[in-house]
Amino acid sequence: MKIPATPPDIRSLLGRTSPQRLSEIISGTSMLIAGRYLHWDNMRHRPPPGRLSHEEWWLGTRMARLSAREIMPFSTSEGHPFSLVHAAPIRQGLHEIDQKLGMSGPRSQVRDLVEGHGRKHLLANSIVEEAIRSSQLEGASTTRRVAKEMIRRGRQPKTHGERMILNNHHAMERVAELARRDLGAADVFELHGILMDGTRHSGMAGRFRRASDEIVVTLVHSDETAHVPPDAAELPARMDRLVTFANEETPDHWIHPVVRAILLHFMIGYDHPFVDGNGRVARSLFYWSMVRQGYSLAQYLAVSGILRNAPARYARAYLHTETDGADLTYFVDYHIGVIVRSIAALSAYVDRKMADIQGIEDRLRHSPDLNHRQIQLLGHALRNPGFRYTVKSHATSHGITPNTARADLVKLAGAGLLASTMRGRRQEFIATRDLEAALKEHGKRVG
Repeated sequence: MKIPATPPDIRSLLGRTSPQRLSEIISGTSMLIAGRYLHWDNMRHRPPPGRLSHEEWWLGTRMARLSAREIMPFSTSEGHPFSLVHAAPIRQGLHEIDQKLGMSGPRSQVRDLVEGHGRKHLLANSIVEEAIRSSQLEGASTTRRVAKEMIRRGRQPKTHGERMILNNHHAMERVAELARRDLGAADVFELHGILMDGTRHSGMAGRFRRASDEIVVTLVHSDETAHVPPDAAELPARMDRLVTFANEETPDHWIHPVVRAILLHFMIGYDHPFVDGNGRVARSLFYWSMVRQGYSLAQYLAVSGILRNAPARYARAYLHTETDGADLTYFVDYHIGVIVRSIAALSAYVDRKMADIQGIEDRLRHSPDLNHRQIQLLGHALRNPGFRYTVKSHATSHGITPNTARADLVKLAGAGLLASTMRGRRQEFIATRDLEAALKEHGKRVG
């Protein structure tokens, strides 16, 4: 990946353009190119419209954007304000997110998916997935299978990569707790401390970077400088401004909640307040903001999985903003697309799981050693992981005697499909850890 080409300076272009020609340029251009909010680095390789030169095309496009921009309450290291254009792709993307995450009505696609698949199980799985992908995005080399086994069994991490993933998991759990109240700078430091615990940079956890740390951001697989963060002396004031913004204290103008969450993500990356772990903190605050502002279903999305699939696009979204006059539209537009794709990924995952469950249920109906009550219970257990069954609940559901209900449950436990536990004096039955695999193995034995 290369640093994007810096756009031509429009003040210089204006100085070389007559009023009549400027009028022609403005009438022949708009803020979008083929429906997209493109950077100069992309535009310069496309044929300009009409008789415009590439520079004239850029001049008209940039002026259309400047006339529609909104100033955000943040500034660059040089003191220039960040701005945002609510271009059509952004408005459309926000509308889609509102519909699918349920902010525009009592029902939503994601809510229906979650409730149909077992809320607690799906949330736990999503938090694990986000912890793994966010850490892998920062260099953790552990596989998903090994990482999931570590988290679910509660074993101690053996490698630096496993430690990063476990810390990320703890941070995501803490984010869910912090989302019940406003954010403070101390909370950001706490999250950073959780993320750095036991890592090679643990001695720098929970504090701002210092001037002596000499932090710059370079391109992956290159020593080329991509970003020089603000001076360390500015970080306390910049963090205070960020926390104020996070808590929705922007009385001068309303900002869409999803945009607010995305800007928190961006500004942590831009300010780079810590020696290490900035990306993980940024993504944690994105989730905090989404949940805090009412998008609780965002917890079920593994955004980092989408980012990890195309890390160069993630970095480029930052660089497009920084090289084009602090125009946040590039990053916001990109991040909205990531959210939409993560919703689609969740939907596809649930569809696959439900298809697998349906297939298992179909095979169960032909099982010679299970009665219809046991088959119904196992189907319910597949769709509701973690559900606990008792003799009384099973008897009530099917209108049978307690002795018959107990016999049903004990037989399933004996087959390794349920596990029997005691809660006080009451016996409870719960599906084994991997019920799908156990059912497939059971089918082989009796088939």
